[in-house]
Amino acid sequence: MRYTGHLDLFRSWERTFRRSGLPLAYSQGFHPQPRLNLACALPLGFTSDCELIDAWLENVIELSQINLAITAVLPPGLRLHRIERVDLHTPALQTQVTSSTYIITFLDLIPDLFERVHKIVKSEHLYRVRREKSYDLRPLIEEISLLPEGERGAQKLHLRLSVRESATGRPEEVLDELGIKYENTHVHREALILNSQ
Repeated sequence: MRYTGHLDLFRSWERTFRRSGLPLAYSQGFHPQPRLNLACALPLGFTSDCELIDAWLENVIELSQINLAITAVLPPGLRLHRIERVDLHTPALQTQVTSSTYIITFLDLIPDLFERVHKIVKSEHLYRVRREKSYDLRPLIEEISLLPEGERGAQKLHLRLSVRESATGRPEEVLDELGIKYENTHVHREALILNSQ
């Protein structure tokens, strides 16, 4: 599933709800769309165990019943951790996410990784260009630190990046500042932080 794009992931959830037999609600109009909202697009190649989705149903159903119906038809690679009822007046998930945390595992040994990370920590600005516009990556990095080595001595990095409109930090951009190719890492999204938390 890590190589499933955002739109295909959305379609996977739509098919899952259809197979479950749950009465998924649809929008009104000439082209009704399923009322499903993913909190934050997961970049291609990333893994995660913290994704959030809002789903509207036509009827009130017990959460345990919903859990059983969805779990029975989930495609390989998708797992359901928790279901909770949400007030209909709650703001959309996309507007609630303020930051996200990642664990990056390096596939190759980087002897001077501490020095590279320390350089970013000490930097006041990290000017970059995205879509022909200049921006400062440094304030988008809320936290950056090395973690204890994992299995087989793999080096790991913890990141907390801003997720706001026109102010979103991306792990691959941090890796570029570290001088490390994204292809030589495994990026795992660990948590989505909401403004209500």
